[in-house]
This record gives sequence, structure tokens and C-alpha cells, in this order.
Amino acid sequence: MTYILAIIIALLLAVIGWLLNKVYAMKLDKPSSETEERDLSLNNTWNKFDELLTSLLTIHEIGIVNAGSIKKEDFFQTVVDSACELIHSPRGSMMVFDEATKELKIVASKNISREVIENTHIKPGQGIAGRAFETGETIFVTDPEHNTQYKDFMGGEEQKDPFIALPLKVKDKPFGVLNLHLLRKKESFTDYDLKFLTLLAGESAITLENIKLYESIENFYLEMVQTLARVIDAKDAYTGDHAGRARQKARALAEELHMPDQMIKYVEYAALLHDIGKIGIDGGILSKPGRLTEEEYNEIKKHPAIGYQILSPIHFLGPVAQMVLYHQEWYNGMGYPEGLKGEEIPLGARIVATIDAWDAMMSDRPYRKALSREIGISELSKGAGKQFDPLVVSAFLKLENKEWQEPKTGA
Repeated sequence: MTYILAIIIALLLAVIGWLLNKVYAMKLDKPSSETEERDLSLNNTWNKFDELLTSLLTIHEIGIVNAGSIKKEDFFQTVVDSACELIHSPRGSMMVFDEATKELKIVASKNISREVIENTHIKPGQGIAGRAFETGETIFVTDPEHNTQYKDFMGGEEQKDPFIALPLKVKDKPFGVLNLHLLRKKESFTDYDLKFLTLLAGESAITLENIKLYESIENFYLEMVQTLARVIDAKDAYTGDHAGRARQKARALAEELHMPDQMIKYVEYAALLHDIGKIGIDGGILSKPGRLTEEEYNEIKKHPAIGYQILSPIHFLGPVAQMVLYHQEWYNGMGYPEGLKGEEIPLGARIVATIDAWDAMMSDRPYRKALSREIGISELSKGAGKQFDPLVVSAFLKLENKEWQEPKTGA
């Protein structure tokens, strides 16, 4: 993170120095008309710098603050919009290299027709964008209409304006191309345009690397979570793939309840890990075929707190730890460990509680066979407002009836 901030500061200092040199180079003893022209040029220069700074800060905030919550598609669109606004371009696009197909494809655009977007697949070295990608050099085309390479790969009536293809690089390796078009009344890109676009492209590449890094970390955590879930299922043998089933349904239910994307991930992880505390419970109690004694039941009731103790030190899993801690709370306040009720219980925990109860009813247990789907629906409905959140139960049964339709099992 410090490395990124250092780069940004260095870039901004370079721009400021360049702008100051232009200011100092202006002579103050010019005639009045030239002085006015100089002042106008200076004003435009600072306005341009302000636009650049705004764009860089927007992209920087995405990389530092919102890396975990923004989709790549939204980030790509932000870059295109910022670049077009920075140089007052009417039209632009970003192309990213697809490792699977070995082609450049348009991933974000402004005022480019859907036909062009869908039909543009360029190999490295082909077309102007392909050449910019392969060589790593910026290419400016003044007359695309009469440029065979450009026309062959980016044809269309709307593609006749002068444009620039700017390679996007990470550690000197291009990963895509930023294409920006000029208004026809403009003859070429100014020095301002080129310098500012280069800075914008550099910050965009760094930010994308941050997003990829965050995704890699999330994938690592997910693999870790899945491994832990398998350990839980192995410890509590009768559950089978309980954690996997819970994860699938938790995600669908969280989406049905319109939770934010990041929270949906947390709910998904909580569904996988809600029973992790059972690692600290005697296996003989977990697999006991008969009714539990009060002492044994009190031992079982420790598993949410044990799960919380395991997960809470991991910063990334903080919200998940809360859901695990409270997934045995009842909507009417009669649950454990703290007797929370209603909205005091995190929504993620209320989701996990409903799914956990459903899966328990639909699974064979040491002391009984799986219940039928009809009985399960009846029990959830009876528990709505008591053990379960009525809103969550309603959404769950809607999905159960529409999407999950599990085969009936004998009572």
C-alpha cells in the first residue's frame, strides 16, 4: 500500500513540477492581449490539472478503499468515463486481453455500438489496438476511415474520428488497451492530453492489480473456509455435506433478500462455518443416538462461542464470526448464547439459523430418519416469529418451492 501511495505522490509531484515550469516560462512583460491569452492558458492548465487530480483520486479510492466491493466491470467503466471526461472525448473503450481466447475484447465503452462491442475480437499485433498492445507503445491515428488495419478490425460508421490507442501495463507488461476518440474539429491530442492520459493509465493499472490481489486473498480465504467446513463435516459424521448445502442455499437466500454483494459473501462463509465450534465438542456427544442429558446439551450449546473464538482473530472473517456466534439465537429471544431477539440478531445469523434447521430436518440423524419435505415446511412455518425470522422463512420457502424442489424422503 505504501508503495502505491509513493508512486501516486511521485506522479503528482512530476505533474506539478511540469506545470510550474510552464508558469515560470511565461513572461510577465507581454502586451495586454498576450497577457490575457497567457492568463487564459494558465487557467486552462490548472483546470486540466484539477480534472486529472479528481480522476486519479476517484480511481485511487476504488483501489484502496473499495477493492473488495467493486466489480471489475464497474471499475473498467470508471476508467473509460474518467479518461473521456479528462480530454473531452466523445467516445472511448477499454480492451482487456483474454488469456483463454488469446484476444483483446472490449470490456467497457462510451458511445460505442453494441454491434462493434460484440464483434470486436483482436489478436495481439492485429489492428491499431492490437499493435499498441503487442508493442507497448501509444499509437495515434489521424484518419481511421482510410486506415486499413483499423477499418478491418474496428469498422463501423461511428469509428471515423481520430483516436489514440494507449497500452495499459502492469510492470511493463500490457494487459489491455485504452482507446479514445477525438472530436473531428480537433486536429490532434495535446501534450496535456498525452501526459495526463499516461498518468491515468498508470494509476488504473495499479488499481486493477490491487483488485486482483484482493480477489486472490479472498480465494485463499474461501479455500481455507472450505477446508475447515470439510473438517467439521468429518467430525460430525451424520451431517454429510451439510456445510456445502448450507452455503449454496445461504447465497441464494441472501440474494433473494437483496443483501449487498460483500455481505452475501459473508453469509455464504457463515453458512460454511457456522458449526466450526463443534471441533471443540466431544465426538461421542455429537454422534449419540439417544436423547442428550442436560449436561451434554449444555456442552453442545458452547459451539457458537467456540466458533466465534476461532474466527474472530481473523480480521477478514470478523462479520462472519458474529453470524456464527448468533446463529442459535431465536427470533423471540429464547435462544443462546445471549438471548438476543428480532433485529438484534444479525440478518446473516437469522439466515443461517433457518437454513441450518431446514437441513437438520431434511437429514438423517442418529436418533431419527430425515423428515418429509411437507413436515419440514410445516415446522418452519410454525417457527416463524418464534424461532425464526418470518421474513427469512417466507423468502426461504419461496426459493424452496421455486428453485430447490428437493425429492421427497420418507418420514
